[in-house]
Amino acid sequence: MPNADRFYIGGEWVAPTTTATTGIVDPSTEQEIGRVALGGAADVDHAVAAARAAFHTFSETTVAERAALLDRVVEVYQARSADIADALMAEMGAPAGLAHTAQIGAGLGQFASALDTLKNFAFEETRGTTRIRHEPIGVCGLITPWNWPPLLIAAKVGPALAAGCTMVLKPSELAPLNAVVIAEILHEAGVPAGVFNLVHGDGPTVGAALAAHPDVDMISFTGSTRAGIEVARNAAPTVKRVAQELGGKSANIILDDADLATVVPRDMGDVVANSGQSCNAGSRWLVPESKLEEVVALAKTAAEAIVVGPPARDGVTIGPVVSQAAYDKVQRLITGALDEGATIVAGGPGRPDGLDTGYFVRPTVLAGVTNDMQIAREEIFGPVITISTYRDEDEAVRLANDTEYGLAGFVSSADPERARSIARRMRTGMVHVNGAGLDFAGAFGGYKQSGNGREYADFGLREFLEVKSVFGYST
Repeated sequence: MPNADRFYIGGEWVAPTTTATTGIVDPSTEQEIGRVALGGAADVDHAVAAARAAFHTFSETTVAERAALLDRVVEVYQARSADIADALMAEMGAPAGLAHTAQIGAGLGQFASALDTLKNFAFEETRGTTRIRHEPIGVCGLITPWNWPPLLIAAKVGPALAAGCTMVLKPSELAPLNAVVIAEILHEAGVPAGVFNLVHGDGPTVGAALAAHPDVDMISFTGSTRAGIEVARNAAPTVKRVAQELGGKSANIILDDADLATVVPRDMGDVVANSGQSCNAGSRWLVPESKLEEVVALAKTAAEAIVVGPPARDGVTIGPVVSQAAYDKVQRLITGALDEGATIVAGGPGRPDGLDTGYFVRPTVLAGVTNDMQIAREEIFGPVITISTYRDEDEAVRLANDTEYGLAGFVSSADPERARSIARRMRTGMVHVNGAGLDFAGAFGGYKQSGNGREYADFGLREFLEVKSVFGYST
């Protein structure tokens, strides 16, 4: 297992300037498995200086040179993927199947997508007599959470490398070990010294220092809306670009002609994957009043078929949530919903039977939920689904849009055009029609308080580029 006691700065592993550390806890056992160094402002200064020095050269590399570098990153990532997965099992409690397939595949997909996008992106074009150039924005601060670490790190590092930017990554202190392996991968792949740097730490210290740093040109942040507001506030005095992918409370509209026997277990599986710890999880189900009884019966069966347990145990569907704080929040929202009048269809408060240790949550389905309840409005980040009813399509859309968030939406219908019509009316950055999964060729990001940037493909690459107009370039 890698150590998180040093930082990767200027192409070397260096000791932190601070002595502060915090424990890395295996959420399936509640046991400490290591310590992570908590950096300070001086460590950020060191890393930013290394990135600034490297930018002058790396920003002038050719597309072919950066493509060759990303191709090597993909190759080394594939060779080291099992090491990343092992780290995720230990620090996240991710089941082996999830860690070695979806988690690893998502990161690989992002690096491969960045490579493909780079090869096909027009960095220069002529419009009239003006030459439009897309140039790397500069030194980038990358702040990532713990829930899909390979995906979220690669979705920032990949396009930053493709653009010709240099960077400082602050991964989550809750799950830092996978980031150490990724740093080793980038080093082995030949990423030049100073182009990629890694500093561990917490948000109020390292995250704030990165956001406020005058030599950081851009912040790319993924995390909660609350934390995103603080990042934007710290970044404001230096007028740097801030691209944010924040929280969500995504509605899933199930129309009256949908094949419920297919839709309910499918969508249940999508929500509880990764223990419900996905910002775009469609956990807020909106169903026709006439179909409520059938949906409730199917949801109960699907929820009770989910197997919760330690990551290495055979047959486990989902593992624990990431921390005691996460467990406590889920429990608070479930009990609060019951106090407000919701009813339990499956699961409920407390741990699953036989799991007295670890941050395990019972897969829970709640019916009788209305949009004014806290559980319908606050992101829960656990394997919990709420069921609300609607009378007609207009009410379904109104309820779906009645939220401060706008990350994702879901809609299912036997008639694809009917589903597309609903999708057009949902105020979200993404809509999944009839169970369609994420597509790395599309754009990931949200409306309203779910963020203000986009990731994936050319949408993600553009976040790391400035646009320059050279007037009078041609006559």
